[in-house]
Amino acid sequence: MMRAIILALVLLASEAFARDDGRYAQSPLKNWFDSLKSQKGFCCSDADGVATNYEIKDGAYWAPIDGVMTRVPDEAVITEPNLKGEAMKWLYLEDGRKAFRCFLPAGGVLRAFSRQIRTD
Repeated sequence: MMRAIILALVLLASEAFARDDGRYAQSPLKNWFDSLKSQKGFCCSDADGVATNYEIKDGAYWAPIDGVMTRVPDEAVITEPNLKGEAMKWLYLEDGRKAFRCFLPAGGVLRAFSRQIRTD
């Protein structure tokens, strides 16, 4: 019984605690991936990003966590251009639950706060 509980916990945490698995070691984007960070901190140093689908609703990004569309907190959104092209998310455990460490939209960044858009 204890083995089953431990196995379940390991499987649940595996996505959240994934480390750099080397898949981008030879990529010209490796340094860019290593430098990505949101207001919550560096992305790739704490978890591997995975491609994701997302929606924009009520001025915010929404992406799935375990199949449930979840609002991406503004502080998790990466605001620099996406050199990879596809949307990506980095998850970690926050208060015992999976949460967004970083989120990179596919084509540009939605500005939830219009005051951040400069017109000069």
